[in-house]
Amino acid sequence: MTSAPHSPRRRSFLQAAGVGVGALLAGAGLAGRAEAAGGAPRLRADPFRLGVASGEPAADGAVLWTRLAPDPLADDGHGGMPRAGYRVGWQVAEDERFRRVVRAGSALALPELGHSVHPQVRGLRPGRQYFYRFRTRGHTSPAGRFRTAPGARSARGSFTFATASCQAWYHGHFTAYRDMLDRDPDVVFFLGDYVYEYGITAANMRRNAPAPGARHATETSTLADHRLRYALFKTDPDLQAMHAAAPWILTPDDHEVQNDYADEDSYYGLSEEDFLLRRAVAYRAYYENCPLPPLALAHGPDARLHRRLRYGGLATLHVLDARQYRDPRPADAAEQHAPDRTMLGREQERWLAHGLRSAGTRWNLLLQQVGLVRVTENRVDQWDGYPAARQRLLDVLGEPGVAPSVVFTGDCHRSIAGDLLADFADPGSRVVGSEFLGTSIASDGDGAPTDGYTQDWMQHPWMRFYDGRRGYVLGHADAGAVTAEYRAVPYVQADNRAAGFRLDRFRVEHGRPGMQKVS
Repeated sequence: MTSAPHSPRRRSFLQAAGVGVGALLAGAGLAGRAEAAGGAPRLRADPFRLGVASGEPAADGAVLWTRLAPDPLADDGHGGMPRAGYRVGWQVAEDERFRRVVRAGSALALPELGHSVHPQVRGLRPGRQYFYRFRTRGHTSPAGRFRTAPGARSARGSFTFATASCQAWYHGHFTAYRDMLDRDPDVVFFLGDYVYEYGITAANMRRNAPAPGARHATETSTLADHRLRYALFKTDPDLQAMHAAAPWILTPDDHEVQNDYADEDSYYGLSEEDFLLRRAVAYRAYYENCPLPPLALAHGPDARLHRRLRYGGLATLHVLDARQYRDPRPADAAEQHAPDRTMLGREQERWLAHGLRSAGTRWNLLLQQVGLVRVTENRVDQWDGYPAARQRLLDVLGEPGVAPSVVFTGDCHRSIAGDLLADFADPGSRVVGSEFLGTSIASDGDGAPTDGYTQDWMQHPWMRFYDGRRGYVLGHADAGAVTAEYRAVPYVQADNRAAGFRLDRFRVEHGRPGMQKVS
């Protein structure tokens, strides 16, 4: 599938902005010649201070990532790098000492892409653990590791995963990743709000650290702003450690661009041209700083972010984009309930429906941004604001022959679990899926078991669980069941290695709709 057709205004914007792939390739050629001619200056300091990462695990490989940045918080957003291309070598080995290297190559780190590289490794064996590292100009990165997905014919087996979202650096330390690291998941699903665009000042700092200075005090709007914001968040050592320990599958929500945006509509009233430019630089920075496939590189303000991955014959992962194509917030109840309103855009809706019907795996796992389960009519930024689109999705989930579906969601800063009904207007209607909404890594500070939103969510008979503390979801999938364990840390505003603990655990059995609490 391709992006939705551009309007004439968007086409003219793209031509004027010059931020598409053509401009990048032209710059790549110039930088490549500079590097090949030996014109790139030496790198005296360690350029791997933002760590390493892997993503998009497949049966035969994965995407590797690093970004050269000897001075990550340099004001110009270039991480202390000269404006030249650098050849970066990479190795993949079967052992952590790199005595059995099985794949190797190089990639060009260009200033036009923030000196990031995204090599795609292929030719590996399914269901195996591998180690990787990068080298450039006499410097060697820390080693990372990833596990490939099972082979296509593997319908049994199992895999573990964790879901995370909403990591406002200025609200707390990323303590939950320490507990996640100890649980050693095979893969991490990151479900939105990797960074936040708001200005960071002493007034909104909850983390016990000084505010990061004037360069971060205003909302991100330029490419340099966004690059700096990612660099700031990535200085957290627990985030770097978790990236190095397992491959990630990521999808953005709103704060990677601007709070509550919808397609070309700025919630804060920017003109279409100004907002599309904001979106273009935000999507570029998102790609530069995450282990995403080259397909996700933005073409101006458009990026292919929804995609489908498989874990053998066990599970199909449908990674959704619930921002780029959605209709704006409704003006009134009549518009909210209009039958043609869409959250995903018509093309992505068709893509998802086809994928659910034809998955051919034991499970469908949907990885998405905002709450699908019905809560209240005034939650218009969630699927409650798009009831007709939600009903179309629920209808597909309930079709005969569609594999059992479990939805994993970010955004809400709380740990919440509920079942999905064929018709939420009829509480007695059958269950067609289950949804596990994960809390934040740090956003909103320490949190509490109950808060002012508890009653709002738990008033319905289809809801099963609510807790307002920070943490993540630890999951497990096998042929018989998908389990979701809610884990939390007692605080994140202070940083003295708080231990994680279990809140509750639920199980969705294959052939038995609805979640069951596990003692």
